[in-house]
Amino acid sequence: MLERTLRKDRTEVTFILPADIPPGPVSVVGDFNDWRPGVHTLTTREDGRRAVTVELPSESSHAFRYLAAGDYWFNDDTEGDLDGPNSRLHT
Repeated sequence: MLERTLRKDRTEVTFILPADIPPGPVSVVGDFNDWRPGVHTLTTREDGRRAVTVELPSESSHAFRYLAAGDYWFNDDTEGDLDGPNSRLHT
């Protein structure tokens, strides 16, 4: 699930996953971080879910996926747009 917060010159996108699905550490990777795992690792929030917030330019489009332990790549099912094997978000 994604949450978007509009700011004056950017959009803050929060990537949110359940606490334990999939198990282990998860990071969001995409064209906004040169597809580097571990740059944006999700951390546990007070509500038990895991999340990370990334600042992106407003009115932009980005390909991304999640990477979990064991080299398990997966898309965000809440985002309807796909870009080949990747999820696509619009700010």
